Amino acid sequence: MIAARAAEMTSFIVMDVLEKAHEMERNGINVIHLEVGEPDFDTPECIKQAAAKALTDGHTHYTHSLGMIALRETICEYYLDTYNVRFSPDQVIVTSGTSPAMFMLFAAILEENDEVIISDPHYACYPNFIKFLKGVPVTVPVYENDGFQFRTAAIAEKISPKTRGIFINSPSNPTGNLLSPERMRKIADLSPYIISDEIYHGLVYGEKEHSILEFTDHAFVFNGFSKLYAMTGLRLGYVIAPKEFIRPMQKIQQNFFISANAMVQMAGIAALKYAQKDVNAMKATYDQRRKYMIQRLRELGFGITVEPTGAFYVFANAKHLSHDSYKLAFDILENAHVGVTPGIDFGQNGEGYIRFSYANSMEHIEEGLRRIEAYLTAR
Repeated sequence: MIAARAAEMTSFIVMDVLEKAHEMERNGINVIHLEVGEPDFDTPECIKQAAAKALTDGHTHYTHSLGMIALRETICEYYLDTYNVRFSPDQVIVTSGTSPAMFMLFAAILEENDEVIISDPHYACYPNFIKFLKGVPVTVPVYENDGFQFRTAAIAEKISPKTRGIFINSPSNPTGNLLSPERMRKIADLSPYIISDEIYHGLVYGEKEHSILEFTDHAFVFNGFSKLYAMTGLRLGYVIAPKEFIRPMQKIQQNFFISANAMVQMAGIAALKYAQKDVNAMKATYDQRRKYMIQRLRELGFGITVEPTGAFYVFANAKHLSHDSYKLAFDILENAHVGVTPGIDFGQNGEGYIRFSYANSMEHIEEGLRRIEAYLTAR
């Protein structure tokens, strides 16, 4: 008999789209990928060299379960330099990507039926992490005309005695929008703990992102190396937490994950110290793609009220085409041969939207949008 928690888990629809696209490609069909949020850039050379040297130097064994002290100290230095916030290396747990960090955090803070407030739309996997660990995701709708900003009054209405935290993500997946510092400050006053996913920090265009740690120390921060440093396959992330939660999460790490990959931790140090020039070049290219994609999607009739200024996504209103974004996304895939992500993947309030990723070359973005234009003309 399959356990209910596995049977009831929803699929990650973007992966369903990607896997269908791969099936089409195996049958000889050329597919343009605008669905996945994975940098198309190669990992910077300084990071690859550090990883190779780490292997040669024998970094092939377990590390401290919290992570190498040198990496944790470098993370502290990075947050001090970037956000002017201070915390101890003993408040950092290095993980194999941010997903294990989320698992450990929710395992540490949630009793059965405890609540976590999240926006709607939201990153598709958030509710499944919460529900898998016996919690209840409580959604607060956010709206296109407000730049998908969390409204503090709407959050306050959902707070209850069971609320364990408010989950924020800025820059956001799927919307690409940032929370303003004023709203972050107000949100920080609403709950005992704020949980902040900062994985897209650094990928911001024309604005400045803010860490929740600038506004409160009653916070948990997820961050990592996958997006900013094009290290998705190397699986390296971390969580910053109040000291009293470190030992409980450390025990979970010891039992379920042991430690993050030693060689990759050495590469992470190099990323934080030496890869900024590469990051700047990637950001400049993303920004060119972002501007082009927004312009072309508007020309094609998609609605974008507030231009996204972070991550590498455009969450475009497609309600004039269909109110069934799942069906529309697969129709675009099958008939235009372009992978896009249906808004329903990100919550009920994402229905009617399509997420486009510009983590692909300009050549492919141009071709993908030409194909969508032809598809729309033929409808």
